[in-house]
Amino acid sequence: MARLHDIVIDCARPAATARFWAAALDGYAVAPYDDAELARLRARGIAGQEDDPTVLVEPVGGGPRLWCQLVPEPKRGKNRLHLDLVSADPETEIARLSALGATVRTRHEDHWVLADPEDNEFCLFPTSS
Repeated sequence: MARLHDIVIDCARPAATARFWAAALDGYAVAPYDDAELARLRARGIAGQEDDPTVLVEPVGGGPRLWCQLVPEPKRGKNRLHLDLVSADPETEIARLSALGATVRTRHEDHWVLADPEDNEFCLFPTSS
């Protein structure tokens, strides 16, 4: 039986997108770069973390990892897959996500549709009481 291991987000700016999602999600952080990883990047002609074409966002307590991956083409149309987030205080969470660079697209009766700084849509639902 397969299990979910990674979610890959195509983007133009992997480091910035990774920072957004690490800050947006509770219990996630951009994976640290050790000397060996920095040497591996330099050997591939990559100057540093900001230019890394694949940046990992790891969960602290388990769950799927996020990979922010550089792609040459711009986003076209609606995502075929998106993340659904929950919050006990959606209005406050929308303000926090907006300060991180998200934009609110649509307000529905039971949830909001937002977009990350790379224009990838995601939804925010209130947690059930």
